[in-house]
Formats: sequence, C-alpha cells, structure tokens
Amino acid sequence: MLTRAELRKMIDHTALKPWVGRDEVLKLCGEARERDFATVFINSCWVPLAVRELRGSPVKVGTTIGFPLGACMTSVKVFEAVEAVRAGAGEVDMVMNIGALKDGDSESALNDMRAVVEAARAEAARAGVEVVVKVIIETCYLDDAHKVLASKLVVQAGADFVKTSTGFGSGGATVEDVRLISSVVAGRARVKAAGGIQTLSQAKALIEAGASRLGTSRGVALDDEMGATTA
Repeated sequence: MLTRAELRKMIDHTALKPWVGRDEVLKLCGEARERDFATVFINSCWVPLAVRELRGSPVKVGTTIGFPLGACMTSVKVFEAVEAVRAGAGEVDMVMNIGALKDGDSESALNDMRAVVEAARAEAARAGVEVVVKVIIETCYLDDAHKVLASKLVVQAGADFVKTSTGFGSGGATVEDVRLISSVVAGRARVKAAGGIQTLSQAKALIEAGASRLGTSRGVALDDEMGATTA
C-alpha cells in the first residue's frame, strides 16, 4: 500500500506558468521543503533562486528544456541544459522534437535527445554531481505507434525517464498511456506522469499503471488528501 512518505517522494512540485514570479517560487520551495517532495520544477530563470532556497534540503531543483514545444534547435536545448546544470539544477525535463518523430525522422529525434542527455551528464560530471534527464514525448499529439517509438528512442538516448506531457498540450497523463510506456521501457527507464493530475485517486491510478514520478502543481492538495485518508 502506498504511504504518504512514498507519495511525497514521487511529487515534482511544479510552477511553470509564464506569469510565475519570485514570491510563487519561494512559496513553492517552502512547501517542497516542508513536505519533503522529490523536487521543485520551475522555469530555468528561477533555478538560481530555488537552488539558494533549497540549499541543505534533500529537495532537488528541476527545470525544463526546449519547453513547451520542443521545436527549437538542438544546440539551443544543449545550451539550456548545460546552463541549468551549471546553475544547480539536479533534474532537467526536455521536450522531444515531436515534429521530427511524426515526420518519420527518428534519427533526428534520437540525436536531439541524446545530445541533451550527454551534455547534461558531462556538465554534471565536471561539477562532481549527478543529473536526472527526462524526455517529454507529449502523448496527446501521438498515436499509440508513435508513443511506442518515442519511448524506445528515449531509452536508446540513455535518458532516465519518459515523461508523458508538458501540461501545456491538448491533454495530460492518462492511465492507458502510462501503462503503455511502462510496458515498452520495461525497467530500462522510469515513467513520469504529468498534466491534469487533480486528485489522489488519479495519482494512485497512474502510480499503479507504472509511474514513479508525478509532475503536478497540486502537490500540496494531493499530500493533504493523502494525509486525510491515512489519519
């Protein structure tokens, strides 16, 4: 049975809207520190602030790369990832080149992912730290065949996680997609469900389907609901 402590360590406590400012980032960090969430996830301009706020805490700082479209040049994604790691980010979630995948150009999609994975890890190694790299495949824009292919490419690129969604697309995480991705990666990568996670029952269903991390702006509400059910 899922415990409250286990749920907390699966939550990426997220604030990625374009209007998020300093006060909201500070609030996010305080909540994550108090509740011992896995990470805070913010846009990259806020990484230095979050790193300062969470120094001495087990909560890691995560940020997004090529977000939310994934359609920028690979060199831009690489630069963004390196700068994020250099600023102290311990996790980076990059968006796949969705157009390349759907065009049938798997090689370009793979090379894009691999370049970010390798650059982020090289920068982390120079700093004597570790970094977790996730690839967002934005499932709402893919049919099942493309979801399978994208998941295989993420594994081939050496990323740590396949992530379902940005939360800015036409749909978010579904149990069916998490189950499909989990079956494809088969333990060679983990699965992060993100987008539209509103309730504890949704969160539990996604975890049961194979997700080991949840990206959500409702981490506090989920934790409170979990506390109420186990009190």
